[in-house]
Amino acid sequence: MKILITGGSGFIGSRLINELQKENHEIVIYDIIKSEEYPELCIIEDVRNKEALIKASKDIDIIYNLAAEHADNVTPLSLYADVNIGGAENIVAAAKINSINKIIFTSSVAIYGLNRGTPSESMVAQPFNEYGHTKYEAEKIFLEWQRENENHNLQIVRPAVVFGEKNRGNVYNLINQIVTGKFAMIGDGKNKKSMGYVGNISAFLASLSSAEKKLDFFNFAGKGDLSTQEIVDIVKDELKMNNKFLRIPYIVGITGGYLLDIISKVTGKKFPVSAVRVQKFTAETTVSTEYLYSSGFKEPYTLEDGLRNMIKYEFKN
Repeated sequence: MKILITGGSGFIGSRLINELQKENHEIVIYDIIKSEEYPELCIIEDVRNKEALIKASKDIDIIYNLAAEHADNVTPLSLYADVNIGGAENIVAAAKINSINKIIFTSSVAIYGLNRGTPSESMVAQPFNEYGHTKYEAEKIFLEWQRENENHNLQIVRPAVVFGEKNRGNVYNLINQIVTGKFAMIGDGKNKKSMGYVGNISAFLASLSSAEKKLDFFNFAGKGDLSTQEIVDIVKDELKMNNKFLRIPYIVGITGGYLLDIISKVTGKKFPVSAVRVQKFTAETTVSTEYLYSSGFKEPYTLEDGLRNMIKYEFKN
């Protein structure tokens, strides 16, 4: 089959392409940046450009939508809606015009909000930030498309934090702070985190290319959620560190985050600490993966294996 991957130059997209090529699929990458691994497959364009997306989708069998505005400190805030919601609208338009009947969308567990126990796929959405809100609105757009035609096949995957080699997201930043001695534990560190390793989610996403169920939702995370303290301990063990780190009460940390937000708004300068990042760091962010693993998916790597792989690649080599 011929597959278009929006946002395919990213670290998930690159691993996904590797998995899909094992099944001899033909791949087209649609992204604002050129893929380092697969430059010959790239169309350099923006999901906000509807006409370009329609043209790129000609003769495509499946669209994977990985493109998203997702950083914590995006400015202006309207970019979340422009890319995440506007991009979804454009993908649906391209699918309709080109008679594409299958879309696989990577949404986010951010749609559930924070500290809501262990949400299953049926839990009502309560996003706490603009990223989660726009991802949920994008889901609605794809759902409307799916319901319009009995031949439409929609798979929605809601990943927890995804980490791995070549990623510079929150997990990398945490490890880097530990390595450089700039880490401080805000709160008691007992809060659990659902996370997903890139080698696992790419394998799962690739498997959905042959999914026959017309509509399905999956939370995605590795088995056995780790606490913040356990993550720190794995990093220290892999790097043979015996450092002791400063511990800061939550109330002090969140107050500092709000103060830095005010300073950032006044000066335009961005800081590595913000109220949202403190909230996310200290929150219990777990999701149910019972449905995912009951589907028959077997993760190639444990969470600890994935963390150690990332640490070796980024901080040992």
